[in-house]
Amino acid sequence: MEDDTAFDGLAEDDLMDDAEVDTMVRESIVAAIGDNQFAHNKIDSWSNNIVEGCLKRLAAMNKPFKYIVTTNLTQKAGAGLHAASCARWNEKTDGKLTVQWENNTMIVLVTVYWLAV
Repeated sequence: MEDDTAFDGLAEDDLMDDAEVDTMVRESIVAAIGDNQFAHNKIDSWSNNIVEGCLKRLAAMNKPFKYIVTTNLTQKAGAGLHAASCARWNEKTDGKLTVQWENNTMIVLVTVYWLAV
């Protein structure tokens, strides 16, 4: 009989799938921003809606993880946008994914971290 808990107590089905997380993040961004153009007065609302949408979708997966979602939203103005992060965790179960989405007036970076509980 094969061991279902080969990943530090988690079954393989409990592990996160990067492609699934990427899709959830993109769906949350599109739901929040749609085809709107950059508007400074909407940044707070869009940012909150993106992270809340991501967290709702992640929680609906019912996986044994805690989640952290961050977002950076900036106007496209020819300047560069750089982001970095570092963590010390269990490489077998924990992880992160950063999604970059853009339209012709803005760039959105969303990073999702998941930590096994």
